Amino acid sequence: MSTAAARPLAIAITTGEPAGVGPELTAAALKQAHERWPSARFTVLGDRDLLTARAGSEWPAAVEIEHHALAVPAKAGKLNASNGRYVLGLLDAAIDGAVSGRFDAIVTAPLQKSTINDAGVPFTGHTEYLAERTNTPRVVMMLAGSGERPLRVALATTHLPLKDVSAALSIDGLVETLTIINHDLRAHFGLPAPRILVTGLNPHAGENGYLGREEIEVITPALERARALGIDAPGPYPADTLFQPRYLKDADCVLAMFHDQGLPVLKYATFGEGINVTLGLPIIRTSVDHGTALDLAGTGRADCGSMIAAIDAAVTMARHKRQTRAA
Repeated sequence: MSTAAARPLAIAITTGEPAGVGPELTAAALKQAHERWPSARFTVLGDRDLLTARAGSEWPAAVEIEHHALAVPAKAGKLNASNGRYVLGLLDAAIDGAVSGRFDAIVTAPLQKSTINDAGVPFTGHTEYLAERTNTPRVVMMLAGSGERPLRVALATTHLPLKDVSAALSIDGLVETLTIINHDLRAHFGLPAPRILVTGLNPHAGENGYLGREEIEVITPALERARALGIDAPGPYPADTLFQPRYLKDADCVLAMFHDQGLPVLKYATFGEGINVTLGLPIIRTSVDHGTALDLAGTGRADCGSMIAAIDAAVTMARHKRQTRAA
């Protein structure tokens, strides 16, 4: 057995916005570390004093705190742009560690985009930033529930104004997106033949061109090309009727055309237990399916279910990746 295969999986967790719930959710989830993830070791990135104040000083033996100092003291529920670059610093350290092989996967607690932008750094989200920092030309945002056959929803576009979505869709882009989803579901989730259902863009999937021509001119040609490559990607389906058990029972993922087309359905079904996964990266990254919950920060009332699910997924994906490489 190689040294890499013998060592415990190393998982990094960034604690995100210091005024939000990330620090306490991380601590609450990792109290189950030894029992739930005995083969893993965790590095929590954040300000040690903040983590102690918000989460207590007792951390499991499998957890190491990597100290990164806040720019200014953080108060629960109160944003401060002075700490925007601190949040990005945590993310940079985790990405660098994963790229170098120090970490097998990273899990990210929620951050506040506005705080980073207010700090003078243009920032649209974790997904786009991870792509830029790893020099990955295209990544895919996928949210997923839990269970034996979880609902998974991937996005053809992510954080765009609705008026820009149509122009952002292309045949080549959709084929590349489907290729990434198909590859990563096989490589990281152990699905030998993923079935990916694809939505249309317009109401009723365009109604044969009467409600828009994107389905005819872009989406259908992309699906035909993807199927020619061996990808099981039927569609385009009307988004308002696709999310029913009779359609989803044989599906491994749904590809929606824009953020608020697919994610409201998934979050309604799985909120508090769902996860966010960035597909297409050279590293493994999972996250919670919710935001910073400033109103709950510091109260002890925030539910750590999504953080537990994100760590579960990171450990499972990292283990599968290691086994695949060893095979």
